[in-house]
Amino acid sequence: MKNYYTRTKELALYIVENNATIRQTARAYAMAKSTVHYDLVNRLPFVDYDLYLQVKKILNINFNEKHLRGGEATKQKYLKEKLSK
Repeated sequence: MKNYYTRTKELALYIVENNATIRQTARAYAMAKSTVHYDLVNRLPFVDYDLYLQVKKILNINFNEKHLRGGEATKQKYLKEKLSK
């Protein structure tokens, strides 16, 4: 098992390189969303503060856009159902 310093830095680098969401990162690393979130928000500032600032910026963008993404997902869901009938 990796120590949490290594894991936290790996998760942060994944988010920065891929401009990923917490869900995408959790899926890529087969981890729980809550673990990814905890590592990035609570542990990362102590591991690498500069990297934390980059991740925080991406997470804030994702947070502000989540209602738009959710609406698009719902729209696609009902469009798919309508077409399959």
